[in-house]
Amino acid sequence: MNVEVIGTWAGLVWNALNEADVLGTKQLKKITKLKEKELYAALGWLGRENKITIQENPEDEKELLITLVQE
Repeated sequence: MNVEVIGTWAGLVWNALNEADVLGTKQLKKITKLKEKELYAALGWLGRENKITIQENPEDEKELLITLVQE
């Protein structure tokens, strides 16, 4: 795993989020076909760049809800 690969994963996640208002981690894994570790690496990348917001899902404590930051 290197920075270029993680950046590619982050692009997949960003594109999926760009098509929807909010997605849960389960939905993101299904849409992007990323494994859990890959998804969280991508979310870390996007979070570090202040591109996303992450909230707990009130209906499912094991899932996070992700949205793009509106600039």
